[in-house]
Amino acid sequence: MAAIDSADTRPERRIPTAAIVMLSIGMVVGAGIFRAPAQAADAAGSAAWLYAAWAAGGILSLLGALCYAELATAFPNAGGDYHFLKLAYGRGVAFVFAWSRFAVINAGSIAFLGFVIGDYLNAVPMFALGPNGPAIYAAIAVLALGAHNLRGALRSASDYAVTGLEVLGLVMMAAAALWLALRGVAPMTPIWSPSLAAPPSSFALSLVFVLLAYGGWSEMATLSAEVKDARRGMARALIFSILAITALYILVNWAFLRGLGYAGLAQADAPAAVLMGRSFGDHAALLIALAVAFAAITSINATVIVGARTTFAAARDFPMLRALAEWDERRGIPARATLAQCVVGLALVGLGAWTRDGFSTLVDYTAPAFWLFLTLSALAVIILRVRRPDAERPFRVPFYPALPLIFAASNALVLWSSLTYLASLSERRIGAFVGLGVLAIGVGLYALSQLKPSRANSP
Repeated sequence: MAAIDSADTRPERRIPTAAIVMLSIGMVVGAGIFRAPAQAADAAGSAAWLYAAWAAGGILSLLGALCYAELATAFPNAGGDYHFLKLAYGRGVAFVFAWSRFAVINAGSIAFLGFVIGDYLNAVPMFALGPNGPAIYAAIAVLALGAHNLRGALRSASDYAVTGLEVLGLVMMAAAALWLALRGVAPMTPIWSPSLAAPPSSFALSLVFVLLAYGGWSEMATLSAEVKDARRGMARALIFSILAITALYILVNWAFLRGLGYAGLAQADAPAAVLMGRSFGDHAALLIALAVAFAAITSINATVIVGARTTFAAARDFPMLRALAEWDERRGIPARATLAQCVVGLALVGLGAWTRDGFSTLVDYTAPAFWLFLTLSALAVIILRVRRPDAERPFRVPFYPALPLIFAASNALVLWSSLTYLASLSERRIGAFVGLGVLAIGVGLYALSQLKPSRANSP
């Protein structure tokens, strides 16, 4: 591995734009689309407002992609958000973000996606492993995809193939609904209800679930220093991937509505399983389990790739993290940071196994930190325009500063709605408290890193 202070530790620009598009789709389109539509439908009030929520999610994500395209092309760095936040707010905020991405956001996402795989596979009789089955499958997924990325990901066609499997899983939903339509099978419940003149008061909650399903594209900024086309590659990749994801999400929601109807979708615990069962019979449980597994595997793969790069970038700035600040030139990855992230992911699988509700525990664990820092990154566009007006910006956000402000406000709304939702639960869930505790540890570590050697060694 290259030494931390070597000039060769900088990543090389060798990733094509198409690879980042595929990775972005893989990062975003995961477990959320198999769970969020039912929750969003329950809050949207009607099919029309449900479609509006998913379209609004795509538009807001596109605004975010435009903001990140400016930041990534003006300030390319393997740290992505970490680098932007450091320039805009200073080392303290950047360090806490890097810690939260390492120990909360990315590791938590890896773990809860592992539980998605485990929950579905363990529900298939031929794959059932008993009460601990979900945790066992989650651990296997984390270990397997960690090993895959330690080989040197993004250099083989396998990453394209993994994303292709994920998209295939979503297309299976559309094919199931189309098969019902061709056979003349009516939806379980009516699709359309009398339209509301205005969105219901719960529409904001519907957006919370929708935007959670869209989350993850922002982490592509960690590849901004590695994309071949330095001037236009990130902008093209982010914008195209968001457009493709929006189209896929609306297609899947059409499939759910066509098969289940509006009330049927809103009341379904596993809408994909119900749809596949109606279309292809009870044996479709295996198909849906594989479809969900494909989606979750792709998201874990992408999360491992991008998360380790933030840890690598932060470790270069803080001597106490020196062991993670090495770039493996042969494999083209931050190998130690990748390994460390997977170890934390396995530890969080253990937390999920202990609570016996791995998915919900780990979603609660990650959500507050994710939306907090995404809000700060949106505002960084404006701050850096003021502080660094002379920086070359190959891509500029149109309609500045309105679009960054709209994106920041939408993230703040999701953060507030998420916290309000957790506070409203009759039974307090431990995940959010553990996540906030780990975030506080990051604040303490930063304070420790700022101690003078003389004070640190004094009795």
